[in-house]
Amino acid sequence: MLKVKITQSLPMPIHISLDCPPGELHALVGPSGSGKTTVLRTIAGLRHASTGQIECHGDIWFSGDEIHGISQALSPAQRSCGFLFQQYALFPHLTALENVCIPLQNSGLSSTQRNALAIELLDRMGIADLADRMPNQLSGGQQQRVALARALARQPKILLLDEPFSAIDAPTRQSLYKTLADLRTDLNIPILLVTHDLREADLLADRITVIDQGIGLQTAAPQTLFQKPRNSRVAELVGISNLFHGVFNAGSLTWSGCEQVFTVADKGKIPPNVSVAWVIPQSGLSIHNAPSGVSVPATVEQMSGLGQIAVIQFRVLNSDQLINWEASSAEVKRLGIEVGNLMHVQFDAGQIHIMPLRPINDPRRFTDQTN
Repeated sequence: MLKVKITQSLPMPIHISLDCPPGELHALVGPSGSGKTTVLRTIAGLRHASTGQIECHGDIWFSGDEIHGISQALSPAQRSCGFLFQQYALFPHLTALENVCIPLQNSGLSSTQRNALAIELLDRMGIADLADRMPNQLSGGQQQRVALARALARQPKILLLDEPFSAIDAPTRQSLYKTLADLRTDLNIPILLVTHDLREADLLADRITVIDQGIGLQTAAPQTLFQKPRNSRVAELVGISNLFHGVFNAGSLTWSGCEQVFTVADKGKIPPNVSVAWVIPQSGLSIHNAPSGVSVPATVEQMSGLGQIAVIQFRVLNSDQLINWEASSAEVKRLGIEVGNLMHVQFDAGQIHIMPLRPINDPRRFTDQTN
């Protein structure tokens, strides 16, 4: 189990708490400059936090507080991390085999044993036949497999992945996803993945932590995160398209700028008559040619095709509110949806998720990140 709770002020403020059990892949997502890579580097010991604790399998890698300062700070070599970078970081003058052998130099193994272990790891990556090639003779995907084999050579206690797939073409990326999925089962160690690609995080991660300006905003399973973000800033960062504002009062949600009022359940955490943000997933929307249930009239503003999927934007009648809806091309044809048409958007109020409006510096974000 990896447990991280760290605070630092320089070079940028970081305040984050997370845990990652063996076999779990935990993704860190957020905008550029949000501190995702800094968190990985702090865990690896490449930089120090101001206060907090980093614990891995019961061993304290870092510990410090405001009163006593830093009391424990293991070096990167002592932390046993496998670190995979975006740019591979292979030694250009060494072969693939020699690159993988680098972490084994002080292992006590003989040269023959080191080479045998390196070949075994390259074979695990499916590139044992490329052992004698130089990095410039390998494709980007092959170089990343060599780098991954090297990261695993020391039999690390955790694996840290810093946007490892961002510079690789889509087919190669899919192949590496499968390799990583297989490794998760075999290795059974905590894996932290930094990525800016939400689809990648959704596909690979068991849980996701959203980071903004160095602060962990929410940690949750992908489905929970995308359907029930903690606040409006999380909803923005995870790209929820149907994000609206309103006023919630004792089970009634008034939609700002519209006449529609929804009956929405709440856990009792939101005070009466307060401004809120709210979202609704695609499954909570349906389109009709005539009024039906809890529906609002809306005109078709824009349409765009993504293969067999159409993305349609509706503008609520007599309002500036825009609703985004995705459907198959067959569904669009069946409903006769065209730009300028008047349609009726029905809402499943049971799928509406309301949340507080919290500014970026709201101190309540500093605690209780899990959903």
